[in-house]
Amino acid sequence: MKYRHLILLALLLLSPSVVFAASAGLPWETPLTTLSNSVSGPVAYGLSILGIVGVGGFLIFAGGMLGDLLRAILYVVLIISMVIAGKTTLTAFGFGAGAEVNKPEIVYGVTSSDNP
Repeated sequence: MKYRHLILLALLLLSPSVVFAASAGLPWETPLTTLSNSVSGPVAYGLSILGIVGVGGFLIFAGGMLGDLLRAILYVVLIISMVIAGKTTLTAFGFGAGAEVNKPEIVYGVTSSDNP
């Protein structure tokens, strides 16, 4: 009886549907990709610039009259706006790709004796 459960478990884990399902990707990759594309678009960039100007001006001119909680919330909005604007700006200059690992180019039919 004990071996029957082990054999059933082994067959279940080694079935092709389980093996191929593991290579499909994680379930949260698609929503995170969609969120990343939404945050890096032109509308998000425009809103982040407006957020930087609006919150920055509000903190400069009315910073002394704000409570601690409201000031902390405004700082969070300011930091999020700076991150979104920075990501879009760095991407426009070519620095937003992060670490890129390129595959080496494979040339078939060339051996070391062919190269002088």
